[in-house]
Amino acid sequence: MKRHVLIFGLVGGLLIATLQYTEYRFVVIEHSVELYGALVAILFATFGIWLGLRITRRRVTIRETIRETVVVKEVIVPAEAPAPFVPSPVPFAPNTAHQQTLGITARELEILTLIARGFSNREIATQLFVSENTVKTHCARTFDKLGAARRTQAVQRGKELGLLP
Repeated sequence: MKRHVLIFGLVGGLLIATLQYTEYRFVVIEHSVELYGALVAILFATFGIWLGLRITRRRVTIRETIRETVVVKEVIVPAEAPAPFVPSPVPFAPNTAHQQTLGITARELEILTLIARGFSNREIATQLFVSENTVKTHCARTFDKLGAARRTQAVQRGKELGLLP
């Protein structure tokens, strides 16, 4: 930093010496305020450009080092391996005895299945083409029939009773 200030000072001194050497004393004496103002403006502009370039170079350098540290690994999956999200060929049949004993309707079971898949009330309502309040009503009735206070308890109880896969 001190080196740059020294260089700027030397350049300014050389400019002034050049003006005196070429015998522009009249211009210097007559317009000294304007010349010194222009000289200061040029120095500050040059310093600002230099500082801006220096700051932006650092950011690019940091981004490049971040890009260089990213490690990419390939995971080879054999073609014979079944995908984890593929449904099993045997469809799940809910335990109808427990369903009838508890009095859970087909629609309530459908909503309970969607809850188990992680859907929100709004997503369930959109998927089943009903209002969100209808979904809330079915949820509340299902929770009461299963004796659950929360969604997670209802899903757990549904799995215990064989209503959910």
